[in-house]
Amino acid sequence: MSIILKNTVIEYPVFLAPMAGITDYAFRKICRHFGASFTFTEMISANAIHYNDKKTALLAKLYEDEHPIGVQIFGSDPDIMAEAAYKIANSCYHGCESRILPAAIDINMGCPVKKVVSNNEGSALMKFPERIFKIVDAVARSVDIPITVKMRAGWDKDSLNAPECASAAESAGASLVCVHGRTREQMYSPPVNFEIIKRVKETVKIPVIGNGGIYTVEDALRMMQETGCDGVAIARGARGDPQIFSKIIAKIKGEEYRTPTNEEILNTAIAHLELLAKNKGEEVACREARGQLIWYVKGLRGAAYFREKINSAKTKAEIIALIEKIKEENS
Repeated sequence: MSIILKNTVIEYPVFLAPMAGITDYAFRKICRHFGASFTFTEMISANAIHYNDKKTALLAKLYEDEHPIGVQIFGSDPDIMAEAAYKIANSCYHGCESRILPAAIDINMGCPVKKVVSNNEGSALMKFPERIFKIVDAVARSVDIPITVKMRAGWDKDSLNAPECASAAESAGASLVCVHGRTREQMYSPPVNFEIIKRVKETVKIPVIGNGGIYTVEDALRMMQETGCDGVAIARGARGDPQIFSKIIAKIKGEEYRTPTNEEILNTAIAHLELLAKNKGEEVACREARGQLIWYVKGLRGAAYFREKINSAKTKAEIIALIEKIKEENS
């Protein structure tokens, strides 16, 4: 089971989907360790790249141990999107120290948040298939690496047009499309529409990745079986459970997999914190850990205490002590 993006062979395509504020280097590295076969950066504003925003440059920085990875950009102007893709693909984005080239440029057509769609960006592009063609065409002409597209089922229940939008992207030069089986109107509410993903798969010849509502091995298998998609992309289901990638791949390969112990889960939380601190510094790591490490303690004894205390923790040592306390309570 594999797909090919130009010169990149992706065996067992179980992707980590891009998530704003979540899929930074630390989380990507954790998920890669547990088997994620392809990862993406957080979504990056093409307009910010156009104006050489230094904070945005840090989001685009890639590391030597990350291949294959895609850099996801969002915007609505074909020319600015093409410029952003060119700068990233040719390491000429001022302020970005990365010299590691991405395996793909991913175009965001799925983000549902108001501040993005109000600018006709993200999932708002689902309303304009002709604009999708122009954006993908412009980006594809500007770089010589594959273009992938992340989209939704449609804008709302009355416009389930992912097959049309995927076809437009393919015609313009996209090499892969990932379909989140919910509309923008749904945001993240159930159900996930498997039928629309199946229709996309039947419409285009490029690989189709299914996304949405995957929290277990069974969810992933059902997605593949009912849609015929070529692989899956996991988003929120990987938070606190990055082992989900290795579990899914083991199942696909017909191998046994073992559910991690509470101690192993909490050790992963510590590793996540250590990576955050190494990459961003201890002060930033402790602040960001407040929203990220709570995923690992969900359902464990002492989780409420942990959530309360981590908000006032100011050092890495304090947070590790809290995790060790949870370990003792769940040993």
